[in-house]
Amino acid sequence: MGRAFEFRKARKMKRWSAMSKAFTRIGKDIVMAVKEGGPDPDSNSRLRAVIQNAKSVNMPKDNIERAIKRASDKSQGDYKEVLFEGYAQHGIAILVETATDNNTRTVANVRSYFNKCDGSLGTSGSVVFMFDHTCNFKVKGDGLDLEELELELIDFGVEEIFEDTDEDADGNEVTSVMIYAPFESFGKIQAYLEENNIEILSSGFERIPQVTKTLNAEQVADVEKLLEKLEEDDDVQNVYHTMQEAE
Repeated sequence: MGRAFEFRKARKMKRWSAMSKAFTRIGKDIVMAVKEGGPDPDSNSRLRAVIQNAKSVNMPKDNIERAIKRASDKSQGDYKEVLFEGYAQHGIAILVETATDNNTRTVANVRSYFNKCDGSLGTSGSVVFMFDHTCNFKVKGDGLDLEELELELIDFGVEEIFEDTDEDADGNEVTSVMIYAPFESFGKIQAYLEENNIEILSSGFERIPQVTKTLNAEQVADVEKLLEKLEEDDDVQNVYHTMQEAE
């Protein structure tokens, strides 16, 4: 298995862990998707992807429809995606993806978290090169031949395909297939999967560290303080770092 498999395995239980936070993040994704391509998911591929993600975290259909309606209102402001880069203690590189309607507030908050936790907010380009920007798809695994699928997708730059297991609402084990590829391959892969009636359960983007650093328990606790502050902020969508995570 490759880096994408190990990365997903380590982060699996952390991402979208708080349901209310998940709904807030997806709500912003819906606004940005609608502002970019309109409220009709049939003609807006980005919105289709966000709706799939909403369903994957059990966001009620009514919530999704209300979010699309709000986003279609001209009075609804848009969110700007801003990337922050810096270092936590012990030389751990941090990338923070935000979606904000008030950049001044977000900059001030993110800077304060780094300062309070003895980290340092860096300049643009200071750590982003340490991460591979990837896209991913989680698709229904029933009847799929992984080798055949990989051969079909190799021309789209797919780097890794592997089976993954989750539990459904009843506690039963469900097998799906994860697909990882470079960030720019998202549209082509989405189109292929839809054209071939392969059900997409969720999709998104991740920044996978090229190299990770192992810390002792005390050092991990230092870094976790900063990660927790960042992840609790409503403007923060995702946080990535180069600290080796326990499986």
